[in-house]
Amino acid sequence: MAGQAGKGERSGDTGVALEVKDLKKHFSIHAGLLGGSRGAVKAVDGISFHIIKGETLGLVGESGCGKTTTGRLVVRIYEPTAGSIVFGGSDITHISETRMFPFRRRMQMIFQDPYASLNPRMTVEEIIGEPMEVHRIASNSERRERVLELLELVRLNPEHATRFAHEFSGGQRQRIGLARALAVEPELIVCDEPISALDVSIQAQIINMLQDLQERMGITYLFIAHDLSMVKHLSNRVAVMYLGKIVELAPSLELYDRPLHPYTRALLSAIPIPDPAVEAERHRVVLQGDVPSPINPPSGCRFRTRCGYAMKVCSEIEPELREAGGGHTVACHLPV
Repeated sequence: MAGQAGKGERSGDTGVALEVKDLKKHFSIHAGLLGGSRGAVKAVDGISFHIIKGETLGLVGESGCGKTTTGRLVVRIYEPTAGSIVFGGSDITHISETRMFPFRRRMQMIFQDPYASLNPRMTVEEIIGEPMEVHRIASNSERRERVLELLELVRLNPEHATRFAHEFSGGQRQRIGLARALAVEPELIVCDEPISALDVSIQAQIINMLQDLQERMGITYLFIAHDLSMVKHLSNRVAVMYLGKIVELAPSLELYDRPLHPYTRALLSAIPIPDPAVEAERHRVVLQGDVPSPINPPSGCRFRTRCGYAMKVCSEIEPELREAGGGHTVACHLPV
């Protein structure tokens, strides 16, 4: 069943699927039930990036850096504090839920925990078919046929349609979540650490499946992960995030071959190398201290409190992302 493209508002068909500018999300902290605001958690604090149609942008960083919040902002689960989100040429930053509804078919999300993201009271057929019902896609019999097609697409057996989520392994549940996302034939899928809770052998299967589906269907991915090794082969470009900010963004191979930001170098040095001789010789960058609080981040460069290269200027001026050649940008005061 070849579904029609979603009918969200469009204003021209450029090569850009998603464009985010100066996006912020601050969560207010309140003092008790009737107390006033005591500040805000600056989960995402002014980030900009774009994703070309049909490509994968990897978004990486430590836990708590704002990756998941970014993904939820993009699909408008969260309301942005500031900035803009342009999807398919249309600004969806603050549009009403009624106007947002057509876009929800065109952008979907796969969540991190395959054990919490599926309704335990619904069969697999109901889970996958629900988005089609919500968006009034096809008749009941056609939906049933489509569910079986989707199960085959994610390499699950048709007889699984009548089972419940608790009867499946983590990898199988994540495939069900992927089938649910694909049910409405989206243009963009936000993958929020979809393999971090899975065994290594299953992780490779899910990555290969995502790549196959992208080649077959032209899907655009925002792939969120905390481990740079996970996104190396899947992503066309990689953005590195630290404490609510993007500190480096580059084509995938360029980033791995020539990391410029000290934080990126530290993340890359933590990736194990299977060759014992090479592993023994290479320099390991060990970060000192903990990630600062997003309620009161450091002045200037937010990474300076853990950086071995920090200078006086790093505490005084926040570095802007600057071009380093070949689409490689970095937010650092060190010379490129």
